[in-house]
Amino acid sequence: MGTPVKDVTIKPDAPQNLFLEKHCDFIASYSAKKEDYEYVMTEYLRMSGIYWGITVMDLMNQVDRMDKQEIIDFVTSCQHECGGLGASAGHDPHLLYTLSAIQILTLYDSVDAINVDKAVEFISGLQQQDGSFVGDKWGEVDTRFSFCAVACLALLGRLQAIDVDKAVQYVISCMNFDGGFGCRPGSESHSGQIYCCVGMLAITNSLHHVNADMLGWWLCERQLPSGGLNGRPEKLPDVCYSWWVLASLKIIGRIHWIDKGKLEKFILACQDDETGGFADRPGDMVDPFHTLFGIAGLSLLGSYPDQIKPVNPIFCMPEETLDRIRLKPELL
Repeated sequence: MGTPVKDVTIKPDAPQNLFLEKHCDFIASYSAKKEDYEYVMTEYLRMSGIYWGITVMDLMNQVDRMDKQEIIDFVTSCQHECGGLGASAGHDPHLLYTLSAIQILTLYDSVDAINVDKAVEFISGLQQQDGSFVGDKWGEVDTRFSFCAVACLALLGRLQAIDVDKAVQYVISCMNFDGGFGCRPGSESHSGQIYCCVGMLAITNSLHHVNADMLGWWLCERQLPSGGLNGRPEKLPDVCYSWWVLASLKIIGRIHWIDKGKLEKFILACQDDETGGFADRPGDMVDPFHTLFGIAGLSLLGSYPDQIKPVNPIFCMPEETLDRIRLKPELL
């Protein structure tokens, strides 16, 4: 007998339908509870939290319920003299939050609310000699930051501000024998890093470096008997990998290799049918992060097309937003 697979059991009474209105209410009320302990304690990732919230509301056709001007004012208050943006006012600038800020402003067609030239200067200044990127002045190198940098610059139409060839070569150097990617050369393959690397290569028109069949096979092996997806072997499934894995498969043209019906059943089982929102796994606490990636995963699967907008698999933003700014990888 082999080792039993780590997985979850979906109970017979788990949700099987989409509670869209409850999810809209959950996100709208979450952003209004500024005195709640949970809200206060997540200040260190506020910018990303706002991005998760308005993106999922936009995908659910409810973005008008969010206070646009308040959000834009918040974003602009987080830009530093160096051009980078932090998670909240007074927090150090970082590439992760700079991307979230630019995504937010792109959704609202308000990128000019920040000093774009200084933001580009901040991003390009983080590229290292080998083509890699650090996230901030403290110097951590990670392929997530390669994705953040090119995604920011692509949205701003300023990709020429960095050495794209070197950036691509660095990401390729992080490719493993199994077709996947790690955070640095020699690091193990992980679904989140794969999404970042594949997305980065898609933006830079460099997907020909990827072995799509080998990588597609590794990604499809992330699906467990429950239908959920995990980030790497021997880990439990998590709704967020309905995004990282599925988006990567979509980008490389292998999304049809997943059992869509079983994955949809898993995603729906992670809803809270009372409060709204999605959790990482059935029965756990819901949050905006997993709510976005649950809805985005359903969008990629083509589920509920009358209720959920098509999502772009590279930028995790509504396709219509990117169509509006005419952003297609082959045009960059």
